[in-house]
Amino acid sequence: MSGNYFVSGDCRIAETHDVFNQPTALEDYNAYTADSVLQSYVDQFGGSWGKDRLADYGHKAGHELLRAGFDANKHKPEFQTHNRFGHRIDQVNYHPAYHQLMQSAIQAGHHSLPWTQPGLGAHVVRAGIEYLHSQADPGSGCPLTMTFASVPALQHQPDIAREWLPRITANVYDGRNIPFYEKEGVTIGMAMTEKQGGSDVRANTTRAYPLGQPGPGQAYEIVGHKWFCSAPMCDAFLVLAQTDNGLSCFLLPRWRPDGSKNAMYIQRLKDKMGNVSNASSEVEYRGAFAWMIGEEGRGVRTILEMVAMTRFDCMVGSSAIMGLASAQALHHTSGREVFGRNLHQQPLMQNVLADLAIESEAALAISMRLAYALDHAKEESEQLLVRIGTAIGKYWICKRAAQHTYESMECIGGVAVVEDNVLARLYRESPINAIWEGSGNVQCLDVARAIEREPRVADALIQELEKAKGHFDLFDTRLHTLKQRLAGHELQESQLRRVVESAALLWQSATLIQYSIPEVAQAFVHSRLGEGGHMYGTLDQNVELETVLQRAMPQVGQ
Repeated sequence: MSGNYFVSGDCRIAETHDVFNQPTALEDYNAYTADSVLQSYVDQFGGSWGKDRLADYGHKAGHELLRAGFDANKHKPEFQTHNRFGHRIDQVNYHPAYHQLMQSAIQAGHHSLPWTQPGLGAHVVRAGIEYLHSQADPGSGCPLTMTFASVPALQHQPDIAREWLPRITANVYDGRNIPFYEKEGVTIGMAMTEKQGGSDVRANTTRAYPLGQPGPGQAYEIVGHKWFCSAPMCDAFLVLAQTDNGLSCFLLPRWRPDGSKNAMYIQRLKDKMGNVSNASSEVEYRGAFAWMIGEEGRGVRTILEMVAMTRFDCMVGSSAIMGLASAQALHHTSGREVFGRNLHQQPLMQNVLADLAIESEAALAISMRLAYALDHAKEESEQLLVRIGTAIGKYWICKRAAQHTYESMECIGGVAVVEDNVLARLYRESPINAIWEGSGNVQCLDVARAIEREPRVADALIQELEKAKGHFDLFDTRLHTLKQRLAGHELQESQLRRVVESAALLWQSATLIQYSIPEVAQAFVHSRLGEGGHMYGTLDQNVELETVLQRAMPQVGQ
């Protein structure tokens, strides 16, 4: 009989078994220096100057922030309507771990780096910080990305921007429920969606009434509701509301300029399956104070400056989820023996792991390529690529994340569905980015709208793809087909998903061909553009699995 036992008094105490053949946890490591793939794309796209900053944040993401992520998701935000004296305060109380995550990210420039240190590679380094932070906790990334993305929208109103941007871009986090003007650093949320409209914000019924002279920069009061107000403890929110001249954009502070509580009333917090550390709420505005941002009646255009950045962050965030899911699967299987052999050395498991690895890398590759485009947005071709690439990338990467994360869980087995394993949380998180900031159909319609309004965006995409011609006949053939469809304006609405999917796969292929190792590029092109299997783990026999896995394996000893 295995195990040890002994007698103590009249009681026989037994140890029923020894614990063996269990891998170590992927924790207490540097999430940046352990990730060879992330380091490669940061370097290739101009971010090598930020490697020390990234290594520092990678250490935090693999140590204290990883633990904070678990705590912030275990202890959900709680809504407190009134204080003990009966005053309405509309306060959301977070676990200290949430504030730790926010403070660390803001100190690192997650919310501001390209605005405070503009220059080549700034968006790339900032994307690397986001990638690492999202692996610790995707939920707190919501107010961080909205704060980051608010800057180009607020720049439409220079007088308001002069007062707010220094606080928005400051590397100071202040989570207290006090007026904005008493803080060195503030965060920004947004509230667009209403019950009756969803993604169709033009169906919004919330109204804005001028308190005096109407127009950009002027004071208004807002009356209405929002079905989703993300991160309701932010210091101000970009809000869409109707005026006599149409849907307009407003900055609505949580406290009025005179120090009184603004008439923004939280109705309840959403009980979400994922994104748990972050509070999402339903709110009503009963004459809430706000300033108009940008031209009256052009609110959608103004807010799209923000949406472009948040969609980009959805790409990076979903790539991060897949990156950590792959790393967890690789690390776990490398430390476990099954059927007499190490699990990650068994051919069938190697095929699955390699397939997950190339999927994860392809997502990161186009995300970093788009970060490079943001850094070079003064070049027309790069600006056009950003316009179409954010919609294509958000559609495809965010949709792939859920199946990818599940397959990574299956590699690990039953342990992966237990709540003290990060995979369970990643799986619940994986659909969020696909829905937030416009679901799949909205992204596809946006691609078609962009091409229709500015045909040069299609030219910019094709120009980017043609950089990879001449390496694989399969790629060249599929590229020719896409060019014909776009040139012939074959963009029937019912077929848009097919077109966008083709564009995404070709873009990922082209980026891997140019910037990855040949083995990864070949595996991706043949499996994604050819007639391969429909599940992960169906790479053909010509793929050099060992080479792909060696590139993706987390280097936890680094």
